[in-house]
Amino acid sequence: MLFNNNDFDFSFFEIPGNDFKLEIDRNRFVNPKEGFQRGNMMASEYEPYKNYSDLKLLPKSDREQKLLKVMEYAFAVTDLNLYLDMHPEDKEAYRLFQKYIDEGKRAAKEFTSVYGPIVMTDASYNNYEWDNNPWPWDDEGGNLYV
Repeated sequence: MLFNNNDFDFSFFEIPGNDFKLEIDRNRFVNPKEGFQRGNMMASEYEPYKNYSDLKLLPKSDREQKLLKVMEYAFAVTDLNLYLDMHPEDKEAYRLFQKYIDEGKRAAKEFTSVYGPIVMTDASYNNYEWDNNPWPWDDEGGNLYV
């Protein structure tokens, strides 16, 4: 870590005569599917823009379903990583982070065992299959995820 809390003066955040303390709600994470849909894993910190409603992703094939699961877990791990950067003491969030890493690995393994590599480091077959189409992010049938 480059800095620690003793390196900076945070007293300007204090309000004299106020006993306000920031409380962290430890049960505020949504599941990976919901987090990916709306772009935020924090249940209490999400407000949709005006009358916006999330576009529900509807996989049209087994391949799209498996890839969507990989993407959901990748998003959850990334978003929880950002949270843990600011709250490294949150053991519950860290356990959830580890769980989603494991689930993401399982989802990626399930995808690659049937449909081939997602990233170049997955190319561990008898032939070099990385350049075979369709690639995981190709739009097959109008449902483009990335």
